[in-house]
Amino acid sequence: MSVLAIAFPVEAAVPVAQSLIGATVAMTRPLLGLGVLVTLFMVFKPLLAGILRAAVVFFVPRQSHEERVQQHRFNGIKMLNRMANDYSGTQPNFAAELRNLAARDN
Repeated sequence: MSVLAIAFPVEAAVPVAQSLIGATVAMTRPLLGLGVLVTLFMVFKPLLAGILRAAVVFFVPRQSHEERVQQHRFNGIKMLNRMANDYSGTQPNFAAELRNLAARDN
């Protein structure tokens, strides 16, 4: 028996080992890339949050004080009208009072 007889089984096992190593690397590469991406997002989170906030302010500017007060009054009027509609079947006098309050100019 020669030394070459022992070497042939190892030579046959090398492609199998290479394919297993290649498959392992192919499965871990996306996980490493995802880990790097998550790490970058965590490191630059304050910067990204600031950019997002600036974009929101740019596209949806804050309303003026008068506009906010007017929106608040309008929401109150809508609420009174909803309550009046709810009570109109059972307490028509109360519903009329609520509608009267909603129609007031303040």
